[in-house]
Amino acid sequence: MGKKLKKQTIMRMIRSALPIIGLIAVCIIFNILTHGSMWSSRKLILNQVYVVLISATGVFFIMTMGGLDFSQGSIMGIASIVVCKLSGVNMVLAVVGGILAGAAIGAFNGFFYVNRKIKSFIVTICTMFLFRGFIKYMASNSPVAASMAVYDYDTTAVKLGITAAVLIIGFIVFRFTKFGIYLKAIGAGEKAAKFSGIRTERMKFLIYVLAGAITGLAAFINIVKNGSATANVGNQLETQILIALVLGGMPISGGAKVRFENIIVGSLLYIVLNNGLTMMGLTTQAMQLIQGVVFLIFVAVFADRQSLSVIK
Repeated sequence: MGKKLKKQTIMRMIRSALPIIGLIAVCIIFNILTHGSMWSSRKLILNQVYVVLISATGVFFIMTMGGLDFSQGSIMGIASIVVCKLSGVNMVLAVVGGILAGAAIGAFNGFFYVNRKIKSFIVTICTMFLFRGFIKYMASNSPVAASMAVYDYDTTAVKLGITAAVLIIGFIVFRFTKFGIYLKAIGAGEKAAKFSGIRTERMKFLIYVLAGAITGLAAFINIVKNGSATANVGNQLETQILIALVLGGMPISGGAKVRFENIIVGSLLYIVLNNGLTMMGLTTQAMQLIQGVVFLIFVAVFADRQSLSVIK
């Protein structure tokens, strides 16, 4: 019995350390294969990781309680268009408008998920296509341009400051308040959480609103970087976030085993892996194949097979 418990402890330690080991290994391997180009492009990598890091924070909360969200790309697109439209009036209004637009779509998801009892992945897939249609309609003829004033905020201090603020606040709230405890409890067992006094329905709705609002804030960073919103803005963001979180060691069914570090390690690992494959000159098909294999390996390692049936 003692040997079995010791073995389980060792396996848990290995699993928890695997994402960090993977990140270090990927950085070293691609730096060697690209003859140092990976290290010299670290500023470009950092510039790409801001949006994924911020958006993944909201999805992390959703996945912790056992839900999924495939509408993040469409939320990013709508919020980016709102930011562009309002940037000519006032930058503060543009930021607030982006956050409110994201929160509104999150509330839309939350309403059908909580009140109409539709599975989260079904609701958010429908939302993804619905709002992607709006984005195509609004930006298909020409990109929606932002005010030139947005370029004043295209600095490392602003982008890194906003990203760090989101992560620090998210970490404190998740780790040191009842918020994180409630999310883990819902993910581990919603019925038990409900009987323990947690207002699960309200909590689930508010988490989707919060996730949408966080992605709305990330839309501001996206526009600061690009200056306009095209018909493809936010495309595939939801896939990037899901892969990043799983690569970071996030159990896809949520629950008590999640760690806030999953966001940071996973986002960095995904961006480094993606850039490394690009620098090696691989085709899109080859990149997708390699990413798919890596993703499957991490899902196999971190999936809690006893809890997969409770994905909500």
